[in-house]
Amino acid sequence: MPDAPPDEAVSPEAPPPRPDVPPPLDVPPPQLDVPPPRPDGHSPTAGPRRATFRVMDVLSVSVDLPAQYPTVHLQEAEPPLRDLTFPIGLPEGVALAQALRRVATPRPLTHELFTTALQQLGADIATVRLVGRRGGTYLAELVLSGPRGTVTLPCRPSDGIILALRQPVAAPVVADERLLEGPGDVTPPDEGGLGVVDRVDEGDRSMPEDPADEEGRGDPTGRSASA
Repeated sequence: MPDAPPDEAVSPEAPPPRPDVPPPLDVPPPQLDVPPPRPDGHSPTAGPRRATFRVMDVLSVSVDLPAQYPTVHLQEAEPPLRDLTFPIGLPEGVALAQALRRVATPRPLTHELFTTALQQLGADIATVRLVGRRGGTYLAELVLSGPRGTVTLPCRPSDGIILALRQPVAAPVVADERLLEGPGDVTPPDEGGLGVVDRVDEGDRSMPEDPADEEGRGDPTGRSASA
């Protein structure tokens, strides 16, 4: 038998069909039970979302009449330079103004005493984070770094910012980016399914900012959270 030309391939013969094997069925793919998307647009099947924090500059604290309480004005350190403002108590406003201007007091006040105690214990304020907003009340936490590691404590935003400014080198103040996107409640990152916070420990956040704490009254009329 002569050899096949080198440029022609010899295809093997297909085996004859077996009579005992049924032909394949045209079965549609199974329908997966996929949960509906969440209202915030985040896929419920995706992994945990990371909270995004923006570094904020403390621009000022002032009383704008006829308001009864000082207002803190924060602004993003980098574009788009969004603002965040909220009221604080009058004593905290005075303490914040002194810390912002690096004014020393004749005797150490509460925040200065706490700062000195931290320094004597070898602890530093790593960052102050604004993590949520509930009913116009801002929620914050203080991240401390010391010889025994990192500790996260709940705090009022005013106390956290004052302590940050009272450090020998001012500690960074950061805000959850969702606080800058508009008014309304913002759930802290460890609630509501966000699941993961970048680089620092989680902590309880149960101490709100209340301008009327010192006077034993609720929120003043007309108080609102602006951004």
